[in-house]
Amino acid sequence: MSDAPSDLRYTKSHEWLRTDEDGTVTVGITDHAQEQLGDMVYVEVPEVDQEFEAGDACAVVESVKAASDVYAPVACTVVEVNEELADAPELVNQDPFGAGWIMRIRPASAADVEALMDADAYLAYVESEQH
Repeated sequence: MSDAPSDLRYTKSHEWLRTDEDGTVTVGITDHAQEQLGDMVYVEVPEVDQEFEAGDACAVVESVKAASDVYAPVACTVVEVNEELADAPELVNQDPFGAGWIMRIRPASAADVEALMDADAYLAYVESEQH
């Protein structure tokens, strides 16, 4: 069973969000998503200061199996990207909820983040997808 830390929020497109103390939000792909994709070989991160609407493709993760878009979970502005992924895309596999984060965003609305799925709802969603 995939891991889904209870302090995070989740999307149906398998991104996770952690609200940081300064109000920014760290975003990555879930343990389930990295398991499905397999070994990462490349991660394309967005530009800092880029703005996205919820659901916009904003990054790309490429594995030995497939390339997959990463979607903006909420309307936001990118404030930081994980530069380490350029040389070490495998961090997404090794530590999807830690060192494998993809970007930090400033959401247009904190309420939009809170409206996303909690861990229990996400795990139930993943389970329903597999049947």
